[in-house]
Amino acid sequence: MTGQPNMAMTGDSAHANRRQVLYWRLLAQLFDHEEHASLESASLAVVEDIGLPPALLDPQTAVDSVVQRHPGLAAEFDGLMVPGATQETAAGAESGAGPATEAGAEAGVRPETGTAPGTVNAGGARTETDAASEAGAGTAPETGDRDLAAEVRRAALVSKVLLNVFHSPPGNVSASQLSRWQSDAGWLERALGCEPGELRGGRAGGRGAGPTGTGGGGRTPDLSRLIPEIGPELGSIEAGLVRRMRLREVLADPQLAGRLTPSMSLIEQLLRDKDNLSGVALANAKSLIRRFVDEVAEVLRTQVEKSTVGALDRSVPPKRVFRNLDLDRTIWKNLTNWDPEEERLYVDRLFYRHTARKTTPQRLIVVVDQSGSMVDSMVNCTILASIFAGLPKVDVHLIAYDTQALDLTPWVHDPFETLLRTNLGGGTDGTVAMALAQPKIAEPRNTVVVWISDFYEWQSEPLFESMAAIHRSGAKFIPVGSVTSSGRASVNPWFRERFKDQGTPVLSGHIRKLVHELKTFLT
Repeated sequence: MTGQPNMAMTGDSAHANRRQVLYWRLLAQLFDHEEHASLESASLAVVEDIGLPPALLDPQTAVDSVVQRHPGLAAEFDGLMVPGATQETAAGAESGAGPATEAGAEAGVRPETGTAPGTVNAGGARTETDAASEAGAGTAPETGDRDLAAEVRRAALVSKVLLNVFHSPPGNVSASQLSRWQSDAGWLERALGCEPGELRGGRAGGRGAGPTGTGGGGRTPDLSRLIPEIGPELGSIEAGLVRRMRLREVLADPQLAGRLTPSMSLIEQLLRDKDNLSGVALANAKSLIRRFVDEVAEVLRTQVEKSTVGALDRSVPPKRVFRNLDLDRTIWKNLTNWDPEEERLYVDRLFYRHTARKTTPQRLIVVVDQSGSMVDSMVNCTILASIFAGLPKVDVHLIAYDTQALDLTPWVHDPFETLLRTNLGGGTDGTVAMALAQPKIAEPRNTVVVWISDFYEWQSEPLFESMAAIHRSGAKFIPVGSVTSSGRASVNPWFRERFKDQGTPVLSGHIRKLVHELKTFLT
């Protein structure tokens, strides 16, 4: 009995050393271009000993390939980096979720690894509980040893996704390399409890409540602080890969173009380069843009349609049809007609539910900065405007500007055609957009003006005075710093302070905030 704590201490130290080896190798791979043979051999020994495939150590092997060969690992990658996922990983390892390799199928003790007696790797038949029963020992030390072993396994899986995502290939990038990186980035987002593409601005929503909820609503505080920093970094890496890809050559080949996965970074590059494309390349570019627009529109449409109806209009008499019959109220109002002898309720009056809605026509004017720094907002707001344009009694106008303004209202119902008419880049002069927007405000009380920009303007004071005049007229003015899928925002402090003093604070962050504001006004 006295020797058991020493054995546990030895096991703890061995597990800690293994985990440290894996993380040191990860740092060496990311920040040191020289190969460290000792770290490589030690990491390979650790990975094989815990029953994981050696392909985890190869940055050229996609996570998809690893999961395809070892399907049980998919569940372990999901939510891997969400706090509290260690226990889930341990449970997955015990139940044989990992690959059943030779190292994982061996039973018994490995003194050189410090594994507790009776422990087997993933895929083995015996469990640590069985071993504890056979040895007649308590379960507490073995539980702690099991948790430490799970941490080593988790370190190997975390190292894989981080290495594949942040160890980008040098030189020119092929379509297959970009596609593989996007897939690996999707696995990292899944490990963080998000939908693939969510952090990079590819989607407007997430999965639901819990650790994998949308917008961080169900995430732990630690994860919520981490995600806003990782999202922009992933977007930056992806944009760099797209810039290093010979995009025109890829688009000219239908087979290579088919390997591309639409993303915000790719769409930005396509919109910048669309005027230089023709023939097959232009057709493939349009197809990619259309796919991306449809994916984002599907998510946004769901958010908008949740509550876009007006309030009940009780001045309109209810229709006297059976589907509108208010049975509970009818019974309650006729209780005085109850006949206790016959045990019958005589109804002399029927009550119906009001179903008519107030549908006062509303005008929505969306003004979007189309300079290069606002491409994410431009894409999202163009799609959002088209969705609201499809609602009854909502008159939507769309204006895009940089140093010149363009009225895109005739194409507002089709975000694809709208985006093809934009011209990303250039400076920012909001006064030219204001000249188009002001004449559209016919009835201020029924008008909402949404202005999306980072507000780094050439003529700040004249533009703010015009915006303040719209607010004073009675129209609802909503300044938006950015409307992205990842929540990233940057706003000129000069404008931010003045909007706050005016009582119209800048709305920044996730696109769901703008959806909520517009639904509140339009319903």
